[in-house]
Amino acid sequence: MPKSHVIGLGKSGIAAARLLKREGWEVEIGDRNTSLDLLKQQQELAAEQITVKLGYSLELNNSDLPQLIVVSPGVPWDVPVLVKARELGIQTIGEMELAWQHLQSVPWVAITGTNGKTTTTSLIAAIFEEAGLNAPACGNIGYAAGEVALAVGTAGEAGGEINSKYPAGSRPGGVYKIQNSKLGVSPSSPSSPSSPSSPSSPHSQIDWVIAEVSSYQIESSPSLAPRIGVWTTFTPDHLSRHKTLENYYNIKAHLLRQSQIQVFNGDDPYLRKVGESDWRDAYWTSVKGKDNLISSKGYYIEDGWVVETKGGASLQDEPIVEVSALRMVGEHNLQNLLMSVAAARLAGIDKDAISRAIREFPGVPHRLEHICTWQGIDFINDSKATNYDAAEVGLVSVKNPVVLIAGGEAKPGDDTGWIGKIKDIAASVLLIGSAAPAFAQRLQEEGYNSYEIVETMDKAVPRSAELAKQYQAPVVLLSPACASFDQYANFEQRGDHFRQLCLDLLK
Repeated sequence: MPKSHVIGLGKSGIAAARLLKREGWEVEIGDRNTSLDLLKQQQELAAEQITVKLGYSLELNNSDLPQLIVVSPGVPWDVPVLVKARELGIQTIGEMELAWQHLQSVPWVAITGTNGKTTTTSLIAAIFEEAGLNAPACGNIGYAAGEVALAVGTAGEAGGEINSKYPAGSRPGGVYKIQNSKLGVSPSSPSSPSSPSSPSSPHSQIDWVIAEVSSYQIESSPSLAPRIGVWTTFTPDHLSRHKTLENYYNIKAHLLRQSQIQVFNGDDPYLRKVGESDWRDAYWTSVKGKDNLISSKGYYIEDGWVVETKGGASLQDEPIVEVSALRMVGEHNLQNLLMSVAAARLAGIDKDAISRAIREFPGVPHRLEHICTWQGIDFINDSKATNYDAAEVGLVSVKNPVVLIAGGEAKPGDDTGWIGKIKDIAASVLLIGSAAPAFAQRLQEEGYNSYEIVETMDKAVPRSAELAKQYQAPVVLLSPACASFDQYANFEQRGDHFRQLCLDLLK
């Protein structure tokens, strides 16, 4: 029996392990951490004959080496053990690559970008669902891609190579069917509007996979080739991992080059700059009208409508949906709307389904999510704003003046625009997490003094309510501009804590 090792006992790692076990591999999972939750997972997987090693880091120093290593998204692709594995000729792939090998007969829409991925992915999935398609959202939101693969028929020979002699889905009898018994898990985020556990019937075929794909997942998924690739935005992020902006760009560009059809945000300055030379044949979008499209085909806003142009002189531009149908605030969400409509139309979805889905779409948890109104003050959760650019978008999307809660684990990046918006519209800033002292110093350097270091969310929310009343600010906004890992497991947990504290104010 061939041996495989999975790095990371998260949602993706567990899905990968179960997928490999189903295909006949001997499976071992390693995780550097130990906790009660992980011990519970260890016991559960042991019953499935999957070995879990906690407090463990893989070493390749003995003769009993795995033939395959599968990496969870959070593991850097260039850590020494993975470099050594590749030097030793051990097949090394990401969890999404493993899922792709089992799902590649199903068309994919893959969405990447620095910001805007989650909203765009969720809206695309909602449109596909409204059109009657079984199109689970997965990857960076909803299910792990491996969980979707677990829900479908077997691909490849048990215990064989990942690239079996049968292309995924073409094995005799291997029709992709939902098997509800395989789906005893829940999505990690309620933001997934369509999931594999909600098929239209007990044995519904998966029609499309809608995947939010991070740069981490792209670099470990070299063969992932979507039907439609969408690139939302591009600004400096994750440079501590990717080192240079050029490297970060090339990773994301790889996914779009692999895609049969490309959709780009034509209002993003960086993408626009490289568009004419690199992506001339793509579909482009713009909130600024047809004249702002880079190519002759794309989607734009005119007279309050999303309009489709197919580029031919004999083809008339076609209005698709009214912009007012979208309930989410902020100009950035008009771009998300354009890209979502583009993906849907390019997949052959009719205008009526698109319009119905957009009118009913509530938005995405943790992204400018309205939590409650307390004494006339709106409390808004933008926990997903984990970098300066996203947090700047959050600030300009709400009523002002605003009381801002910011901080967490700081990331590299240019904070100039963000601080400029704070100076313009923030009545006060409450700083939490490990970044609080550095943020306080930066605000002071820029001549902004209406801030307080409160350290924790428990202190920030009640204090924000007091300050909002004092300054007559209509909004309290959690938009951290930071990762969450200094105080929380992820940005969802941070946003959930904020939500609970806000709702406690109402009691």
